This record gives sequence, C-alpha cells and structure tokens, in this order.
Amino acid sequence: MNTLSYKTLEEIGYKGFLLKEGKEKVMQFGEGNFLRAFVDDFIDIANEKAGYNGKVVIVQPIAAGLTDVINSQDGLYTLYLRGNDNGTTMNEKRLISAVSRCIDPYRNWDDVLTFAKSDDLEIITSNTTEAGIAYDPESTFDQIPPVSFPAKLTRVLYERFTAGKKGVVILSCELIDNNGKELLKCVNQYIDDWKLSDEFRTWINEENIFCSTLVDRIVPGRIKDAAEAAQLNDENGYIDNLTDVGEYFGVWIIEGPEDLEDRLPFKAAGVPVQVVPDVTPYKKRKVRILNGAHTGFVLGAYLAGFDIVRACMNDDVVSGFMNKMLYEEVIPTLPLDRDDLMQFTAAVKDRFNNPFVNHELMSISLNSTSKWRARNMPSLTAYTREQGKLPKCLATSLAALIAFYSNDVQELTNAGLVCRRPAGNTYTVSDDRRVLEFFYAHKGDSEEALVNAVMTDEVTWGEDLTKIAGFEEEVVAVLKKIRVEGAKAAFADCL
Repeated sequence: MNTLSYKTLEEIGYKGFLLKEGKEKVMQFGEGNFLRAFVDDFIDIANEKAGYNGKVVIVQPIAAGLTDVINSQDGLYTLYLRGNDNGTTMNEKRLISAVSRCIDPYRNWDDVLTFAKSDDLEIITSNTTEAGIAYDPESTFDQIPPVSFPAKLTRVLYERFTAGKKGVVILSCELIDNNGKELLKCVNQYIDDWKLSDEFRTWINEENIFCSTLVDRIVPGRIKDAAEAAQLNDENGYIDNLTDVGEYFGVWIIEGPEDLEDRLPFKAAGVPVQVVPDVTPYKKRKVRILNGAHTGFVLGAYLAGFDIVRACMNDDVVSGFMNKMLYEEVIPTLPLDRDDLMQFTAAVKDRFNNPFVNHELMSISLNSTSKWRARNMPSLTAYTREQGKLPKCLATSLAALIAFYSNDVQELTNAGLVCRRPAGNTYTVSDDRRVLEFFYAHKGDSEEALVNAVMTDEVTWGEDLTKIAGFEEEVVAVLKKIRVEGAKAAFADCL
C-alpha cells in the first residue's frame, strides 16, 4: 500500500472532492492537529462549497516539526470528525486538500519571505500555543528566522510592505484573551525595537486587520490505537501518516468589521464561522456554559462514583443537575441572544456525550479552585445580584468542590493532596500548592469551620464569599448532605 499523495489517489481511482491546484491565499503558522482539524477544514469546505480556490502554505513554527511528512503527502491528510449532533452519532471522514506545502523556516526562511510578497496572499492564521504570542527582546530583524512568532510575523509583514503589497487579515487562534490585540501589540513593539519606519507602522495598523478570535473544537489528534489506524488505512487504500481526529462540533468567532464577513470565504460556504464586533460575550458564553458546566458537576460526580463525562450525561440526576444549572442559573446572566444561548447549551450535552471520547473526570479536576472562580463564581454573583436570591445548583457546585478537596484526607505529597473516595479508592487532588496546603491544614475542621475558612479566603476568591447573603449557610448544609448521603443525593436535591 502506498503513502497518501495525489498520485496514489489517482491510482486508486479516488472520486471525492480535491483541489490539486489553487492560489496560495493563506499563510499558516502552525502545522499541529488543531489547525489542520479546524482552520484547514473550513478552508477546504470553502474551496468545495464556495469556490474559494485557496491553498494554505504552512510555516513550521518551531525547529522540530512535520514539514517533510506534510510535503511527502502533497499536503493531503484524512480528517475524521466524530461526536453527536442533536442526539445523532456522527463519524464523518473528509480528505483535506487545502494545504499546498509546508515550509521549514529554519532551513528555508527565504521561501517564507518570498511567499510574503505574493499578490495572492489574503490571510495569515496561527496557533503557536498560549506562549506563542509573547514579546521576546532577544528576537532581532536579522535572525534567520527571528526567534518569536510575533517577530517572524513582523519580518514577514515588513517584506510585504516593502514590496508594495496590500495588507492582509490576521486570524490568531491562540488560547489567550484578546489574542489579535496582543499580537498587534507585540508587532508594534518590534517596530520600535528594530527602528522601522513610521510609514511601516501606519501600514501595519491601518492596512492590516488583526482579529481576536475564539476557537471551539476539541481535537484529540492522531489515532493512537495501531490496529484502528491500520484498519482505516486498509479502508482508504493508502497509508496516511497525518490522520487527524476532531470532535464534530466546531465554532469560530472572529472579531472584526462587518464587511470582513464578505471578505472571508466562510459565510458563503456555510461553515460555523461568525464575524462579530466584539468577541468578549462569546468568550463569556464558552467559559460560563461549556467550561462552567464541567467545573460545576465533575467534582461531585466523581465522588458519586462516575469516572468519565459520557457516563454522567447518561445519568438522569447528574445531567439533570447540569441542565438546571445552565438553563436556569447561568443563561439568565449572559448578555447574548437567548436563542443563541439555548442552542449553544443544547450542544453541550451532545459534546459531553461523545461516544468516541473517554474524557476522565480527574483530568478535568485539575486546578479546580481557579476554574471555579473564573467559570462559576461570576454566574453565581450575577444571578444573586440580578435575581435577589441564591442559585442552588451553583451553590451546590462549591460545596462539591470543598467535599472533593477534603474527603477523608490521607496525606499531602509532592504530587498533591491524597483523599479517599466514598467507594474506597484514593485520588490525588492537583492544584496550586497554597490551596493544597490550605485544605490539608483544615482537614480536621467541622463542616461549619471548613466552609467559613474556605469562603473567607480572599486570596483564592478575590473577595469574602460569606458576604453573599445565605451562601455560607447553604454550602454548609449541602456539604453535610454530601458527607452523609452522597454527592448524588445533593445533586438530586436541586431538582
């Protein structure tokens, strides 16, 4: 069996959509699983459904990467999107032909600069990890290539400017707040450091659009099971060394001017990409609903005997608790269209019930105190302020967190705080060391003393939570119920 390539596809008589030749319109910093299962998937669909005729040129962001593998397969790879859609199990396969080539800038920096001057280039996109958008004073104009991603981008855009070419749209996909604005800030810093012209600065800030974006698709990546990978290769008739796997759900929110939606190829292709004037409400939607759901139920569910998210969704009590929390306590606090929020929330259970992903509750439990503060506490305080009463499910979620961090504490080790589950097995709580030491120091406290100590810990929460009327008493009552009757009983009490 031959490796995937255009020649191989011709030999096996492949009849699906392919764009073998097209204009190289996209420069992409990053060749990892996420971008190939997200941005490149949407570009590929735009080529088929909207006649975009655009190819992606990938720039390998770090010295060790996939350039040779990508080029050996002519940029081709198979993408599997798996999950649920309105209760229906989806397992779709698409052969992605949007990528034309990959450039290793550590071997061929001149090729990157040459492409920077192309008349066809319209979009630059990136996902260089959360640490990628960072100013590095050691990056210089003359380095081949400059060390940091923002420095590389500045050099690329300078080459384009000096060639007299038009500006481009920059779509940052890194998982930091205001990713586009932060990237532009770094570029302007390099303009200062490198003493580049005022004309270039004006061109950067007025002729290019640096968009902050919110990306939402879980991408497990490569198929790890060798037998399954071999079976899929047999079914496809080729060896694919770049097979990628993502969840079926996907949404890309792009902050930009209204006319940008018509400049980008996604609207016409019908893919889930939306241009909005401000990405902040959508970030809040994701954090409060999707992430907040996880943090709201997983700790109690683990104490109740569950191990993976999917099992929780198939239990009426746990899924009912999550739904009531989201629909009745979180959605009313969010500043977006209610129908939009309802649709997004309905998709959460589908995503959590993905039959192809065994998402372990213990992996979600990492650093839960900071997560609860960022994801759940804003909903609780907003609901209390706006409704004039305490949200029972959100209050229960904090009681479950306290129970998880204090259940039959065994010892404090370098790995974390060792506790014992009601089922008898031990588990290790992972969090900031100060938090773990705090709970270990209070392991012998009564429920009343423990809750008071936790809620008055302003370093953890940024405020004294006992000042919220009735909150302390409610959390004490729920914690007692969890310890006597179990976390599932506490969840059921909310329904």
